Amino acid sequence: MFKLVGNAVAKIQTHCPELKYASRTIPSHSFSDERVTNKQKKLMERSLPKQKAIPGVDKILLVSSGKGGVGKSTVAVNMALGIKELTKKSVGLLDADVFGPSIPKLMGLHGKPDITKENMMIPHENYGIKCMSMGFLIKEGAPVVWRGLMVMQAVQQLLWKVDWGELDLLVVDLPPGTGDVQLSIVQNVPVSGSVIVTTPQDIALIDVRRGVEMFKKLNVPVFGVVQNMSHFCCPKCGHETSIFGQDSKIKKFATATITEILGRIPLHENICELSDSGIPVVVTTDSSSKQQSSSFFEISQKLVKKLNFS
Repeated sequence: MFKLVGNAVAKIQTHCPELKYASRTIPSHSFSDERVTNKQKKLMERSLPKQKAIPGVDKILLVSSGKGGVGKSTVAVNMALGIKELTKKSVGLLDADVFGPSIPKLMGLHGKPDITKENMMIPHENYGIKCMSMGFLIKEGAPVVWRGLMVMQAVQQLLWKVDWGELDLLVVDLPPGTGDVQLSIVQNVPVSGSVIVTTPQDIALIDVRRGVEMFKKLNVPVFGVVQNMSHFCCPKCGHETSIFGQDSKIKKFATATITEILGRIPLHENICELSDSGIPVVVTTDSSSKQQSSSFFEISQKLVKKLNFS
């Protein structure tokens, strides 16, 4: 690399003699790519934070999506409750979507958390799930306009300044995409696995592929993909319509990325209406919501096995 730059400077000097001093700044020898790479690796390893477990938390499951608007938070909430119901384990839910926190609304919770004598935040609780979210700490509807460093600091507060007590599982609802929050969490705490939520659209699957590759590079197991809003079931005749795309697309994607399809969640007004009311569909006993609830429980059952809870 240095040799190439030196040759370039020499050519420039033939047209501009005043740049003769430039040759003194270019070494006459060159380093091998291997030596440069090893040096870079050492610098990277030195700067990376050391992972440490969250006190009292046994396992951590990340819920991600390649893009927004695919129902990631709704899936995270119902999966957390599904796992708790199936295993009777203690489960917590961390809303790490700093810019668009949805967990307070979906879980029917609000208000600032209480603080312990040790200056730790006490998570709110509903349906037997402990919850913490940036939405509890800011005024409702207020935008979060922060640069990367402030976001990282906020994530660290949510990780280390919450008194979770004893949890068998902490489900973390990540922001969409592959950014600072994802990297910060994976680098700071040991993660058991991840789930990626998507719709069957091509544009969504393109972003999901990036998410799968990100987790693989960070050595985080990808337990599988959840296909949300996979189809609309007519309430009159029961006919299924694939509004956002055929199943063949996501099956082809799963084959190409060697990723398991954990399940399909239908597009149904019951899920939407209950979510807006702060009632996850898996906690309802209404017979009209049984089909949607069973879809989440099927996915949760697969995750129970992958988390070695069974």
